[in-house]
Amino acid sequence: MSTRHRLPTEIPNMRAAQTGATLIVGLVLLLVLTVVGVSGMNTATMEVAMAANTQFQQDAFQLAEDGIEMAIGTREYATDAPRTIDWLDNANADYDRRAVTTYRMNTPAPGSSVGELEAFHFDTTSVGHGPRNALSQHTQSFYVIGRAL
Repeated sequence: MSTRHRLPTEIPNMRAAQTGATLIVGLVLLLVLTVVGVSGMNTATMEVAMAANTQFQQDAFQLAEDGIEMAIGTREYATDAPRTIDWLDNANADYDRRAVTTYRMNTPAPGSSVGELEAFHFDTTSVGHGPRNALSQHTQSFYVIGRAL
């Protein structure tokens, strides 16, 4: 017994059977990659801005600390009125600092006879300014031993 298969009389056109699914999938993948790329760029830009802000805040912190060091190191403080040390870098006006030293009180000096030596107490407040409104304020108290008034 022999079995015969009939061959189709018409061969379907393969191009007519394609519906464009590959094109649609490719476009969707391209859209997804574009969204991921734009999101990554926005994230990177934000991280750069945050790093710059941190650096400016650190600069303001160091300026405030330096203001205190200058106020104490120059020894330009007195019991009659507050003393101010201003500093403005004319080359770069974004950076500035100011230190104010104020007399607070006298106390007997530790380990001295009453009326012989006194401790003169001062407060120094320093403010450092940096770009993008970075601000840091520090206060330090100290005393100086001197002859009683």
